[in-house]
Amino acid sequence: MVGAQGVSPVLLQLFLLFAGLSMLAFGGGAGIMPDIQRDAVTYYHWMTAAEFLDMFAISRAAPGPGSLIVLLVGQKAAGLPGAAVSFLGMFLPSCLVVHCVARGWHRAAQSAWRPVVERALAPVAIGLTFASALALMRATETGFTAYAITLGGTVAFAFTRINPIILLCAGATVMLLVAA
Repeated sequence: MVGAQGVSPVLLQLFLLFAGLSMLAFGGGAGIMPDIQRDAVTYYHWMTAAEFLDMFAISRAAPGPGSLIVLLVGQKAAGLPGAAVSFLGMFLPSCLVVHCVARGWHRAAQSAWRPVVERALAPVAIGLTFASALALMRATETGFTAYAITLGGTVAFAFTRINPIILLCAGATVMLLVAA
């Protein structure tokens, strides 16, 4: 991937994509999932929408943070060097910023502006997560039944203490019964 011509354009694209997105991942990687999907599938054509959804499912089922999907995207786009560059792009810039901000944040523990900033960032994280859910729902679900199951599961998850595994199993059962 690195030769006499320099760094591969795909490796540079991966690093710049994930370095930029890492700075927007408030509240976790879910908020940037629509951007990853759009860029990987539509803009760069590194994979199909179905392949992205498979990778998304794998990243959610695997232990660890869901934002590790960047490794799968990078690997699909440029092999193991792509996975490594994607990982560095996703985590290095934001880790450096968090380190610097945390030092100042702890020094400002008694400041009047700190609670205001905390309250202001909460809706941003929630909005980005909601946008991610909508983008993934549009890309995966087709038909009234799938939308109804997604909406019902979301409402049940938000307002009850039902185990998410039970909700997933119930949704899958309904889809199997409807398809039969």
